[in-house]
Amino acid sequence: MRVYLATDHGGFELKNKLVEFITTLGHEAEDCGAFVNDPHDDYPALIAAAAKKLRDDVAKNIDSRAIVIGGSGQGEAIVANRFKGVRCALYYGPAQRAQTDMSGKELDMLTSTREHNNANALSIGARFLSEQEVKAAVLKWLSTPFPGEERHVRRVKQIDEQN
Repeated sequence: MRVYLATDHGGFELKNKLVEFITTLGHEAEDCGAFVNDPHDDYPALIAAAAKKLRDDVAKNIDSRAIVIGGSGQGEAIVANRFKGVRCALYYGPAQRAQTDMSGKELDMLTSTREHNNANALSIGARFLSEQEVKAAVLKWLSTPFPGEERHVRRVKQIDEQN
């Protein structure tokens, strides 16, 4: 699977480590920037670079994902979600309580984004997580499949039809 990564200065060092980490997992990691650690850069264009590539892959039915990183991850998720076919979930740590779905299955936040929303992009709030926590989250998120339950397929289709 191809994984696009992007950040501004807020996640520059972490992004570089994730590019290497994702490659060791057997995926193709594509760095979409920032390519220099500039404390005055702005995230929208940088995040859009990864989101556009993901959008184009979605249109061609290519299995790929994107990981965008920022201080809080909020703005990055907002930018990524502007692009048709991109479903970006925000992650900045585990929920304080376990989530249970309709069937009674306990889900954590990362699993839920994949199993219920087929999220193909993940926004990481770098200020809230250690490098090891991010790597564990990325591993879990990348390895969680979308099971394709009818109600979730229907809802994802409705999401994608909104823009």
